[in-house]
Amino acid sequence: MGSTTEMKYLNNPQDDDSCSSNSNNFAYSDFIERNPLNGQYPDADSENQNVLSDHNPSKKKDETEHHHSRASFGMSVLNLCNAIMGSGILGLSFAMANTGIALFVILLVSVAIFSLYSVHLLLKTANEAGALVYESLGHKAFGIPGKLAAFCSITMQNIGFMSTYLYIIKYELSIVIQSFTGASDGEWYINGDYLVILVLIIVILPLSLLRNLGYLSYTSGLSLLCMVFFLIVVIIKKFQIPCPLPVPDAGNKTMHMFNSDNITTDDDTCKPKYFVYNSQTVYAISILTFAFVCHPTILPMYDELKDRSRRKMQNVANVSFLAMFIMYLLAALFGYLTFNIHVGPELLHTYSKFYKHDILLLVVRLAVLAAVTLTVPVVLFPIRTSVGHLLFPGKDFSWIRHVIITVSLLAGTNILVIFVPSIRNIFGFIGASAAAMLIFILPSAFYLRLVKKEPMKSMQKIGALMFLILGFAVMFLCMTLIIYDWIVNSMTDQGH
Repeated sequence: MGSTTEMKYLNNPQDDDSCSSNSNNFAYSDFIERNPLNGQYPDADSENQNVLSDHNPSKKKDETEHHHSRASFGMSVLNLCNAIMGSGILGLSFAMANTGIALFVILLVSVAIFSLYSVHLLLKTANEAGALVYESLGHKAFGIPGKLAAFCSITMQNIGFMSTYLYIIKYELSIVIQSFTGASDGEWYINGDYLVILVLIIVILPLSLLRNLGYLSYTSGLSLLCMVFFLIVVIIKKFQIPCPLPVPDAGNKTMHMFNSDNITTDDDTCKPKYFVYNSQTVYAISILTFAFVCHPTILPMYDELKDRSRRKMQNVANVSFLAMFIMYLLAALFGYLTFNIHVGPELLHTYSKFYKHDILLLVVRLAVLAAVTLTVPVVLFPIRTSVGHLLFPGKDFSWIRHVIITVSLLAGTNILVIFVPSIRNIFGFIGASAAAMLIFILPSAFYLRLVKKEPMKSMQKIGALMFLILGFAVMFLCMTLIIYDWIVNSMTDQGH
């Protein structure tokens, strides 16, 4: 089952017309209202179940089109690019350094195709089941366990996003403050642990406590622009930083001292490698899956699409994934060619080791810091809503409960950021667990369970079954190797 079979069914329009014809029979907000996350879902067969009781079909259809189908194709592509793009781009050069250029490209193409295939499964399942909420698909497919699996995967993925954003604040803000103040490493106000707590309390917490975060949704566009700017700077710096990497002069204020053990001036360091395998290679798969996860947003975007059809939404996904594929490949390639084996798990932080006071890099840091700081409340919002629906179903809004959930989520995430030694571990664990669930396991499981018009021996069902098996294999293999790497590193640190 190569990519040929997957792409064949990915763009297969055989039932697109039928899906398009009734695509306005259900609406996202109406479904939430009639079947909330905490409510009881209909037990009727998904093929015979109509989500909306359509007493006035023409009126309901007009209202749905007016209120929900308002996003153009171009705007939907931009929104999906915003959903895909995130902090994962900062770890791609590290992934390439530990796989080699050729193996990285193979993995990048594979993950992109698999992600598109899972989008195809999600859209087809949503049309068949008549649901545009990820958790509701889980409930229709497997009852409460299915809803909990979807909820936990989405929550873990969003907490992973929040953790990486806070991790960027922890390490990049101290460099910015040092650039402006010239403070030494011993000052408390450049300690990353203190800084991330201060930013959390002063900026992120007040914004997160707002009941409505509509105006902060524009930060997704800012975040995308920052990452495009970051990519441009990565390409520029490739031609400015010499290789082999020189041992910095202690008197050079633009250089930050490396440990001499980590400096290699051998010309072989500058020769790119095409196939690499080491103990860090397993993180590459997790980083790539983490970087391509956007699946919880696919269904709401599908609901918002103007002149909605499954084929049109699939084309939105195809264009968006292609754009992100190009950005990811360029960022990884030029970052890797700049530092080779010296690239760190977070590329922007790697630059500070050589150009700590570079003005262009300082501007990039400020832009990225602003974007991630304002994005944390946006990412927190759906987690808090889901937790509230799950733990307190049917309860009226309470400020006390609202504050407690918000503070608990932020505090837990902040503790994780302070005690996790590397952003690589966050990318690795979330990518191997939640991202694998959202890309591989859940879409294929929902498809197998809810799309009943296709027999199990059909090519579509066999493909979905193989995709499900692949997902479990990827998760098990990655988690096993990552945990093994943690144990080995822990024993090494303890001197065993």
